[in-house]
Amino acid sequence: MAHATLSHSLILSSSRFYLPPSLTLQMHLDSIFDSAASRFSRLGYSTRFLRHANPLSLPLTRQRFRCYCSDQTSPSASFSRKRVVSGVQPTGSIHLGNYLGAIKNWVALQDTYETLFFIVDLHAITLPYDPQELRKATRDTAALYLACGVDISKASVFVQSHVRAHVDLMWLLSSSTPIGWLQKMTQFKEKSRKEGGENASVSLLTYPVLMAADILLYKSDFVPVGEDQKQHLELARDLAQRVNNLYGGRKWKKLGGRGGSIFKIPEPLIPQVGARVMSLTDGRSKMSKSAPSDQSRINLLDSKDLIADKIKRCKTDSFVGLEYDNAERPECNNLLSVYQVVSGKTKEEVMEECKDMSWGTFKPLLTDAVVEHLSPIQVRYQEITAESAYLDKVLTEGADKATEIAEVTIRNLKQAMGFYI
Repeated sequence: MAHATLSHSLILSSSRFYLPPSLTLQMHLDSIFDSAASRFSRLGYSTRFLRHANPLSLPLTRQRFRCYCSDQTSPSASFSRKRVVSGVQPTGSIHLGNYLGAIKNWVALQDTYETLFFIVDLHAITLPYDPQELRKATRDTAALYLACGVDISKASVFVQSHVRAHVDLMWLLSSSTPIGWLQKMTQFKEKSRKEGGENASVSLLTYPVLMAADILLYKSDFVPVGEDQKQHLELARDLAQRVNNLYGGRKWKKLGGRGGSIFKIPEPLIPQVGARVMSLTDGRSKMSKSAPSDQSRINLLDSKDLIADKIKRCKTDSFVGLEYDNAERPECNNLLSVYQVVSGKTKEEVMEECKDMSWGTFKPLLTDAVVEHLSPIQVRYQEITAESAYLDKVLTEGADKATEIAEVTIRNLKQAMGFYI
């Protein structure tokens, strides 16, 4: 059996253990432990965790005997599904770009992957902010996750700052991050320029390390990203490889660890449609919460009349007909893509329907499709926010599950780095 398989979990699937009437419970447990220890020993793995396990938690009656390596992964982690993590900042209102580019895709991913979705409140303080607004926006964002269809029976939903391992891992990763890597980040250059260069906060420079920690902490297989976020994922991948080279393999094994890679190298998931929704006032700029004009975005909680007004006034062009993929018509491509996603139609269907339309005909069509799509989300949001205790419970349980996974990663890295644990 390959070590890669055992590093996550081990199922002794060929053995079934029953409780014989003539043996005591303790005798039978000893028999189970000895058998499992023998198998582990032959495979070259430590058996010390078996004697520290709680025997009463093991399934004994006509069940498979499953041993989880407690110093490698969490018992609650799924061994059969790939893991996906993602999050959205609680700054301003969640808009159509956040929804179509991220959250709507999460709803589809949760049926295929083990998913963790969190509100990245620690990222929200890299720029000047209102503390009272941050507190409210954090809860509102969590409620919108659920209203958009994130299912807590399939996904863990939590607040980033409620799992302290995010900050712990960021600090550990920072010691292995060359400052030149961070200074090359495009968003740092752009945002620091807006903040006045030397007046920009240190967190604006280092937040990509926190983003890398968000990803690597949960041994993510895939990360849903837009095209503009690929640079941050590349940094996370580079850091994972750097730390694996510096502290993993035989170096880690000599310190009592299992050896091999400490971090998994995550891959990007980039949806073909809706991955990057552009501004209503400039088809070459991404729809953003930080844009000064609210006219540039459709917020998920905007009223029907406000949505109609924003679409009516959005920037278009003077070309005849509508078409995709014309570099000279970025607004046209953007609005058609939005219509395609919210209507559930294919690109071909949209093109056939809209190719001969004028903007005066298309804009009401787009308005109706957006309003119809967002209406159930708005109703569900009101229901969730009316039940404050329910939302608190969801976030607490999500943080507990996330912490269980995260603490294993922190413990492994600290051990590999030589900390006394």
